[in-house]
Amino acid sequence: MSATDSQRPTATMAGPLNGITVVDLTRVLAGPYCTMVLSDLGARVIKVEPPGGDDSRHYGPFVDGESAYFASLNRGKESIELDLKSDVDRALFERLLAKADVVVENFRPGTMARLGYGWEALHERFPRLIYAAVSGFGHSGPYSQRPAYDLVAQAMGGIMSLTGEPGRPPARVGTSIGDITAGLFTTIGITAALHQRQMTGQGMMIDVAMLDGQVAVLENALARYFATGQVPGPMGTRHPSITPFEAFSAADGYIVVAAGNDALFARLCQAVGRPELPADPRFASNPERTANVDALKAEMEKALAGRPSAEWLSVLGAAGIPCGPINTLDKVVADPQVAARTMVVSAEGASGQPLRMAGNPIKMSAFADQPTRARVPRLDEDRARIVTDFAED
Repeated sequence: MSATDSQRPTATMAGPLNGITVVDLTRVLAGPYCTMVLSDLGARVIKVEPPGGDDSRHYGPFVDGESAYFASLNRGKESIELDLKSDVDRALFERLLAKADVVVENFRPGTMARLGYGWEALHERFPRLIYAAVSGFGHSGPYSQRPAYDLVAQAMGGIMSLTGEPGRPPARVGTSIGDITAGLFTTIGITAALHQRQMTGQGMMIDVAMLDGQVAVLENALARYFATGQVPGPMGTRHPSITPFEAFSAADGYIVVAAGNDALFARLCQAVGRPELPADPRFASNPERTANVDALKAEMEKALAGRPSAEWLSVLGAAGIPCGPINTLDKVVADPQVAARTMVVSAEGASGQPLRMAGNPIKMSAFADQPTRARVPRLDEDRARIVTDFAED
């Protein structure tokens, strides 16, 4: 074992998935997001990278020549570089599979089968192995062989048609919600499959599509379409069926206010100096407020115009009104609530520099939420230890 390997931490994060080994063939975002969550929950994640490494190692932004993008998704994993067309590397890969609990891949459907590692072949050889596949359109259906990126999933899944301001061009959600949603659903599938295996002793295949994930999170929009037959469109910050529930302009900028019932609306009106508004027939109940949303917004912004947003947030907060600022990211990461919840963590980069990144939102009473994560692996850095740990019996 090399000096570099001996200095690498061998323990995973303390978590409920301690003792679970994940072979991670994924790259870029959807799959690595899934396996990052598994790692944060205590699984040992062995990242099997193709020759040259995960493409996202070459995506910016860079810190001292290292991809911060890659680091934010692959902290705490181990890296080994394998060419699955090489007989020597295939033999090592199969030793990993023989001892692993889960294999995760995000290739186009059919790729693993062409390599000899499709679900049927692996299940026959390794019946306890859980096989998780995340792809653009899934392993069935007429689109299964199409390539897809997040933008395509957002567009085809309908979420882009709901995002942005009315009358404006289509808008992508500001993060890669197509990839991330698919990654999270894959994580849920894996944990459910681990539970099922405890009862049956058998692994299963998990097939998650980015398009499916986007349809699954359409919630209110899909319910409204099925109930009314009307096709929803973008509404800016508004909620389609709760009013007031959007961004409002104060003297120096915008705040968001969400008064989700009549009692909250009455308290809101009292707080902004318009106690008569709940008696106005146009605003007497939520259905009337929603039908007269533009008139109500004009009244609210007239009341809010006289004071800056910080003052209004203080007043509304004291009155128990759900409200908040529209934070830019510099303010998000400086927010004391975000800090208190350990939602910004650090991990040592490959060259030793600390890198800050998002934490794990899953808080568990049995495990401390550490402010640091095991460091980001260099390509193939953990080969010696992995070869030793997965030597033939």
